[in-house]
Amino acid sequence: MLERNALADLWKHTLSQIPSTYSRLVYLASLRDANSGVYRHHGLSAAFGREESLGALRKSHEDTFRVWLSLPLSDKSSDLITHFQNVEENPRQVVTYLARATPFLSQLPDSASPAQRHQFKMEMETLLELIKNDSGGELFPGSARPA
Repeated sequence: MLERNALADLWKHTLSQIPSTYSRLVYLASLRDANSGVYRHHGLSAAFGREESLGALRKSHEDTFRVWLSLPLSDKSSDLITHFQNVEENPRQVVTYLARATPFLSQLPDSASPAQRHQFKMEMETLLELIKNDSGGELFPGSARPA
């Protein structure tokens, strides 16, 4: 059943089902066209119209980003590990790629300030290195260590 507005519907039927804040950030960023910066979600647009859908997606992305920034570093680490444990690819391979290629920078909402962008970049680089260098293999016990 649809909620009263696109924002509530997006939260209830989609975002609340995603297991981590970082995963929600990744998901919302994936709905933004890389060329135009316009968010697209067919179901939400069909139900609530293009403008309301666009506003809900933008606000959700910004809010999720602010939540992420406000988390203590230890919670961010746990949140990232949850995200990596739920990816389809080998988690170690994903962490290694993210640390090297920095695609996570595209997950920032357009409204992020230079200070927020810097904080996000620095924390992600640090957390990815710590996770990548998990020497005991406790974080992703079933995955092969990269060469």
